[in-house]
Amino acid sequence: MCDTSIIIPCRNEAENIGALLDEIATACVPIGPYEIIVIDDASDDGMAEILAKRMKFMPQLRVIRHDRSGGQSAGVHSGVRAARGTVCCTLDGDGQNPGTEIPNMIAPFAGPEGAKIGLVAGQRVGRQDTFSKRYASKFANALRAKILKDGTRDTGCGLKAFRRDDFLGLPYFDHMHRYLPALFARDGWQIAHVDVSHRARGGGRSHYSNLQRGLVGIVDLMGVAWLLRRRKKSRPEEIVAEVMTPQAGE
Repeated sequence: MCDTSIIIPCRNEAENIGALLDEIATACVPIGPYEIIVIDDASDDGMAEILAKRMKFMPQLRVIRHDRSGGQSAGVHSGVRAARGTVCCTLDGDGQNPGTEIPNMIAPFAGPEGAKIGLVAGQRVGRQDTFSKRYASKFANALRAKILKDGTRDTGCGLKAFRRDDFLGLPYFDHMHRYLPALFARDGWQIAHVDVSHRARGGGRSHYSNLQRGLVGIVDLMGVAWLLRRRKKSRPEEIVAEVMTPQAGE
């Protein structure tokens, strides 16, 4: 049994995954039973062999391997479906999201407003990215916030936490991981924000370009705006069915 599932979607992160797993194992000692699920999105850089060796001495580690690359949202979705924990925490496999932030991400669920929170969204402070990537992200976040009004300044941060069943109740589509604050708010949940640290890549290279993100982002943004206009009016557990009982003499 485990209380928390830590989900790491990644592709070709052989240079970073070992150090990240060590960091998570140290940081998560205080949080209680947990598991780590790495989703290997059809890597071809030797990461699969590294993970196979790690599993021999890390009993909390599980690996899901895609036979073809499906992208980050597909990886997150595969991990959440396989998760055994009640709460899931995601982070990127490139090491830029510190594993030491995980306890801070899951803490709000245990707080006084925990039952009302659907998503804890990390927001990067002091981003260690190139100027072009930071500028493109700032522009995209401003446009998204203006249209979706999701109250989140940095939806691109990989550090997020949510309850497994609540996530699986969301509509699934490619690139949905960038719109989780709006999707959770659509279902009536509160969004908690946690400032998190950020660091430069330890090795390897990014799998996305600014142009690639921008082109797919425009289509996705319009699609999510459409979903919000047709949002549910209440969550399923808030719907009370009226039961009619026979009256005496009927």
